[in-house]
Amino acid sequence: MGVYLLVLVGTTVAVTDATRTCAAWPVCGSGVALPTTAAGALVVGHRLAAVVVGLLVLAAGVAAVRSDTSRRIRIALGVAVVCYPVQAALGALVATTGAAAPLPAVHLLVGLVIFGGLVAALAWTLETRTGDPSDGPVTDPDALTPPERPDDAGGDQPSLPDDPVAHVRALANAYFRLMKPRLMWLLCLVASAGMALAAGPSLAPRTVVLTLLGGVLSIGASGTFNHVFERDIDRRMSRTNDRPLATDVVSVRNALAFGGLLTVGSLAAFAAVNLLVAVLGLVAIVFYSVIYTLVLKPNTVQNTVIGGAAGALPALIGWAAVTGSVGVGGLLLAAVIFLWTPAHFYNLALAYKDDYARGGFPMMPVVRGETETRKHILWWLGATFVGAGALAAWSSLGWVYVLTTVALGAVFLWAVIRLHLDRTESAAFRAFHASNAYLGALLLAVVVDTLAL
Repeated sequence: MGVYLLVLVGTTVAVTDATRTCAAWPVCGSGVALPTTAAGALVVGHRLAAVVVGLLVLAAGVAAVRSDTSRRIRIALGVAVVCYPVQAALGALVATTGAAAPLPAVHLLVGLVIFGGLVAALAWTLETRTGDPSDGPVTDPDALTPPERPDDAGGDQPSLPDDPVAHVRALANAYFRLMKPRLMWLLCLVASAGMALAAGPSLAPRTVVLTLLGGVLSIGASGTFNHVFERDIDRRMSRTNDRPLATDVVSVRNALAFGGLLTVGSLAAFAAVNLLVAVLGLVAIVFYSVIYTLVLKPNTVQNTVIGGAAGALPALIGWAAVTGSVGVGGLLLAAVIFLWTPAHFYNLALAYKDDYARGGFPMMPVVRGETETRKHILWWLGATFVGAGALAAWSSLGWVYVLTTVALGAVFLWAVIRLHLDRTESAAFRAFHASNAYLGALLLAVVVDTLAL
């Protein structure tokens, strides 16, 4: 996380041209003078932090050499140790000469190589220390075939109350659950961040209201169709056997009509913004409802990875709502969401591993084992950090964003490491909630940095 902080701060300093206030090495003036401005103090603080982090990287490398670690861990740390002085020299050259492209880009790239080496070393170290050799991939495809539904499958079959008021409330709650409201806040925040990135302080209230209205309705439509298509499997899983269609509180016909109505309303709201937003909204509904639910989820272990595109589409919708096109900023934000999705959802898959196996879903922990899944969570988390850094470099996001992604990213990383060490259901839920907190705070920071600062 120290290396990641240096990369993001260095990017922010370069974007704001703070290095011009202290264009000497190692300090300011003739090279030994103290900074006289806040920007200069920031530059010098960055250099001092680089020394401290460099010593930590060196200590990790020495520890790897002196201990009984695997060859690949030593190589990964060796790459980080060797590249670190190269990175420092490039930083000094950029600061003192004001070198033009591509040198600053090379400086950033080397920093990411160091970060990648440390992530790899951490992932392989945790795999070695906490992995279970017997926790291998499933070799029998029939083990994932869901059994025929027994007569008593599912949970308690609730009946609607006889009292008219209670009856209406219960039925309204059932339809509300069909819309998967827990997904709405985060996906609407993704769209909001996309709009904020594209428009900045000039964001029009009408665009916000229509886009978020269309988003809420499209999420509701997607969730409703998902309930319809998975109703039989939902009855087999303890996590889902109380859903409205699994318990026959809502009929399939009524649920399809409700989903269709939500789809029409969503597309109408999106079309009032522009045609591209309506097209992307329709793609989002079809992708989640059909491609993910019917094709990916029951048939491939990569369902979570590919399915991440469903969560990434709101970023493009938000961007297109402002610009009428799909731009680089929207794609970068979508990439962050796409990379974050496996690091987020694999935690839930670990917590509900047995449930997913009963449902016949080839989730990563069911097919590849828990050890492999935990390692993949760390890989995808590292990729998410890189994506968040790329977004900061492109969009000139400020200190709220930098401090948020580093601080909450550290919490997320800590939760993932604890998951490796504890290997419990509660640890998986903790990492799952940490992932939600990280992305939610990051998206809010995007909105604050672009609209308020």
